Amino acid sequence: MLVQLAVEQSVSESIQQLVCCMGQPVAGNPTQFMMERAFAAAGVDWRYLTLEVPPENLASAVQGIRAMGFCGGNFTIPHKMAVIEHLDGLSEAAELMGAVNCVTRVGEQLIGENTDGKGFVQSLRGLTEPAEKRVVVLGAGGAARAIAVELGLSKVAEITIVNRTAERGQELVNLLIDRVDVAAKLVTWEGDFEVEAETDIIINATSIGLGNPEARVPLDYTTLSPGKVVADVVFNPPETVFLREASRRGCQTLDGLGMLVNQGIIGFKIWTGVDPDPIVMREALEEYLEL
Repeated sequence: MLVQLAVEQSVSESIQQLVCCMGQPVAGNPTQFMMERAFAAAGVDWRYLTLEVPPENLASAVQGIRAMGFCGGNFTIPHKMAVIEHLDGLSEAAELMGAVNCVTRVGEQLIGENTDGKGFVQSLRGLTEPAEKRVVVLGAGGAARAIAVELGLSKVAEITIVNRTAERGQELVNLLIDRVDVAAKLVTWEGDFEVEAETDIIINATSIGLGNPEARVPLDYTTLSPGKVVADVVFNPPETVFLREASRRGCQTLDGLGMLVNQGIIGFKIWTGVDPDPIVMREALEEYLEL
């Protein structure tokens, strides 16, 4: 009996812990490469899988995470809001944002968290302190919600949400006003958006440009002026048309790599309890993207 228990314990200890990324599309997503480099550097025997999951298979995919004993995972476009109904609970931040990008197993439960906004704000602080700034957020999806809420909690002066669908954009504006207590307004996105002169920070929180270096965010780039901070959540390619045009006009630019590293650091610690090496993670991203 003792020998059998020892064998069972040895087998159990040899099984690698698994986490994953689920989304569609996920081709070109460098998170697996970054995370596995970080696991190795931290000396933890974990694996990270990248899984293409269409919306109609999301429920089954989450059941698969439960059945196969995954420790958690990241959820990206288009699952950040849809995954919520398949979870057992949410962190305070995720509940407030109505979007989840990180799930962790707590006992037999899957709990949703959102690290997008925290990762973005931490990256933004490398250029400017957001407090008292006037901000434009392009988009109203999962990433936009997370970023806007965290900016509101960081005491920005005002947030303008620019979105094609007025109803969805207004929902986010109402959330920011009613629950985050920050001034906010909606602009319906029609044609090229014109940036107001008093705007300090402009953020592309849409997927425009992801995997397409020629994709153009509909913006009147002549309304950008030196001194503004222009940020993109898109990480591949790291230099999008949006950032390239902003840089040409003297703006400070922030690519999506910093946000990806910072949200990865938070997720790594949530899952493993270990602090990863951010330098290893950034270098892994740059190697993957051949920068």
